[in-house]
Amino acid sequence: MYYILHGEDEFSRTEELNKLRAKMGDPQFADLNTMLFDGRKVSFGELQHACDSVPFLADKRLVIVEGMLTRLEPRRTQNAEDGDEIEEEVNPDLAKDLKEYLPRLPDSTRLVFVESKTLAKNNPILKQAEGDKKNAHVKEFQLPKETALPRWIQARVAEKQGAIEPDAVNALAAHVGSDLRLMDNEIAKLLAYCGPEPIRVEDVNTLVAAVRESSIFDLVDAIGARQTSAALKLLHAQLDQNAAPLYLLTMIARQFRMLLQIKDLAARGMNPAAIREQLKLHPFVVDKTYKQAANFSVPQLERAYGKLLETDLAMKTSRSDPVAALDLLIVDLTQK
Repeated sequence: MYYILHGEDEFSRTEELNKLRAKMGDPQFADLNTMLFDGRKVSFGELQHACDSVPFLADKRLVIVEGMLTRLEPRRTQNAEDGDEIEEEVNPDLAKDLKEYLPRLPDSTRLVFVESKTLAKNNPILKQAEGDKKNAHVKEFQLPKETALPRWIQARVAEKQGAIEPDAVNALAAHVGSDLRLMDNEIAKLLAYCGPEPIRVEDVNTLVAAVRESSIFDLVDAIGARQTSAALKLLHAQLDQNAAPLYLLTMIARQFRMLLQIKDLAARGMNPAAIREQLKLHPFVVDKTYKQAANFSVPQLERAYGKLLETDLAMKTSRSDPVAALDLLIVDLTQK
């Protein structure tokens, strides 16, 4: 049996993987029969050897490989002869070996492919798995859209045997956004604080961590006003609250992307209500961003978004210390 868990929702994806781990039985023996591989480096031979090994003092073996199927994503290239685009298979030998081996996977092995992004529909192993309902299970994990986030919050609170008022749901969605791991932490904290009583909007405003959307708005306001010292102070206040640098960068980039979208729609004559409907965003987010867009020109927003993407690449490829990279970004964006 093999599984493909793919998509950008890391929190839900990890929960699903933990459920598979729990099915392995006694943790003592489960650890002895669990292997984890970096799919970017592991060879097919190493993976096959791990899958073919007999479980030790157990009836099942769990093999987890992260990032292997992404290596097989076909890419489009230009035909040298006529210039037309053609689809080129990447790592064809690995794809062929996997396609031939997966139907012969031992019954005692549970092989789990974990991918941090949504796989392309033409991924060769994804296509094979979707046609093999008997031996393969495929699950995609997408981050909930802004409009679906309140339902996720309500379901999560109910799952934890708690209750939450509608206004508190909207406040929590607006403050935290779609970072589900952070959201789950905040829900747990609120439930512990409120006990048997429903979570109220006042509780959200009192307890939710400093890493909240309103703080991101303040930071972007300072950037728009070219207030370097104030922007750096706001940034480090959030870092002092244990906010992950990459998370902060993602939230700032998200805000600038929305500023570009809203600036464009406003230029076409759309009011905030029409923009909310067009972008399917929370009213709180659109109203704040609509006002904020007046602080920026379109060229300023395009340049800022480009700088954010450059910083994201530098941080993810370890070319720069994350905190230093954020400091340099803020200084750059606030230059007059």
